[in-house]
Amino acid sequence: MRLTRYLVAFFCLCVHAASPAADTIIRNGRIIDGTGADWFHGDIAISGGRIVGIGDLQGVTASQEIDAKNNIVAPGFIDVHTHADEDVFKMPLCENFIRDGVTTIITGNCGGSTLEVGEYLSRIKSDGVALNVATLVGHNSVLTKVKGSKAGELTPEQREHAHQIIATAMEEGAVGFSTGLIYTPGTYSNTQEIIDMNKVAGKYGGIYATHMRDEASAVLTAIDEAVRIAEEGNTRLEISHFKLPRDVAKKIGGADAMFAKVRQARERGLEVWVDQYPYTASSTTLSVMLPDWVREDGDEAGRKLFDDPAKREKVLADMRQNNEVKRGRKDLSYAVIASCKAHPDYAGFNVKEVAQIIKLRAGKGDSVDFKAIPRDQWPDVSMTDQYNAVIDIYRKGSASCVYHTMDEKEVDDIMRSPLVSVCSDSGVRSFGSGVPHPRGYGSNARILGRYVRERSVLPLPEAIRKMTSMPATAFRIMDRGLLREGYWADIVIFDPATVTDKSTFESPHHYSEGFAYVLVNGGVVVDHDTTTGSKPGAPIYGPGYKAPQPAQ
Repeated sequence: MRLTRYLVAFFCLCVHAASPAADTIIRNGRIIDGTGADWFHGDIAISGGRIVGIGDLQGVTASQEIDAKNNIVAPGFIDVHTHADEDVFKMPLCENFIRDGVTTIITGNCGGSTLEVGEYLSRIKSDGVALNVATLVGHNSVLTKVKGSKAGELTPEQREHAHQIIATAMEEGAVGFSTGLIYTPGTYSNTQEIIDMNKVAGKYGGIYATHMRDEASAVLTAIDEAVRIAEEGNTRLEISHFKLPRDVAKKIGGADAMFAKVRQARERGLEVWVDQYPYTASSTTLSVMLPDWVREDGDEAGRKLFDDPAKREKVLADMRQNNEVKRGRKDLSYAVIASCKAHPDYAGFNVKEVAQIIKLRAGKGDSVDFKAIPRDQWPDVSMTDQYNAVIDIYRKGSASCVYHTMDEKEVDDIMRSPLVSVCSDSGVRSFGSGVPHPRGYGSNARILGRYVRERSVLPLPEAIRKMTSMPATAFRIMDRGLLREGYWADIVIFDPATVTDKSTFESPHHYSEGFAYVLVNGGVVVDHDTTTGSKPGAPIYGPGYKAPQPAQ
């Protein structure tokens, strides 16, 4: 029978009645174990933070009982693409994650990470965090350490230093090596330089996770480069936040063209995985709207170059070429400001609107209350006005933006692939601050509510596999991602009929709803959609980890 393998630990639990056999028992649940198989009725017993029994456990007692009330009981979700990094120390309850069912996160993505991996993971353990944390070591952070943020090839001495940093990070517990090849200084690195760095991570069994060099018109070439870096570096490959802008989709044949590249690599024996957030907009820094060459000598020099009228005109010409000629854009309303330190009141307005605001304030200063002026009285602006608005924001410290460039069809097509896991591409959200992308609050609930329940893009067991065992397999996260005896008790309990994301682009600061309970290492961190304040999370170490030797 199907349940036989879940009953093995039952007899081990049956001790005398004077002592509870388990710390916690979850009863009356519909268990989806993370393998992709359908649900079955059963109980789960937890002791010492681990699952010690699954099945009919009516005779087992526990200090704490949780009634799942016929809700879904599943493994805790694993988010392989986050930017939580230092946020976990500032906001250790990580509410936007745990209230979306996430129990484990991978930080250090897109080439940016701590380089003090051992210290970082030790602090996770000592300070306490609500969820489990692993980290990659980031290419851009390594480059910045050895040569600064400027363009230019590494010298032999710098190359050796970079390789040693990566080796140390892997031995201290990093799970792999990440790149963000649209960001400085990594964008200036040639492919061979990246391969050589990735080989170091490969020696320790690490994964290569990449924000590719291009996610638009040259996306197929970028996939080829990512595959080459992983193949020659002898690593697995995780392609971050797979996406396809609507104009490019029409030209290359949609997501099928991208997955053809992935399948070819897998047929050659390369283990390729992909992740995705379920939205039609992306989010990153405003600086990506500028030509790459602007930042070749670092941001400080980049901001100063606009003092030269000839260089400023060259920037404007390049922006016209990229937007009006290459992409056929009529305005920059696709880019919405999420946060801007120099102008916090820009948050929630798109770049075209910011250009209008700048015109309204011309000669009058920031005291002008533009929100009180009817929109039909806002001035017309040209594309040049909008490019200058981008330049103005960049010169004052830049901003974070949300970019609306995709269609639902490509989101659906990517999601249906059995190789694609669910991610948020988010840090720990400071509730109420700015107008960030809603993915930071609701990626998992959105999959379960919109794409499973409402639109039937995915069956529920498959959606859960994409959030649990698949990312655990890709990143070699041991003893997590499945409901199985001996595994850590990272568990979510939710009502499939009501689970939903509440965060929107217009009003992002809302937690997901429908997660009755979330457990991390057996500790309850969410109880009836409310955080408990508990911090049972643990550091997760990569395959190359070498535990520090005790002092003699």
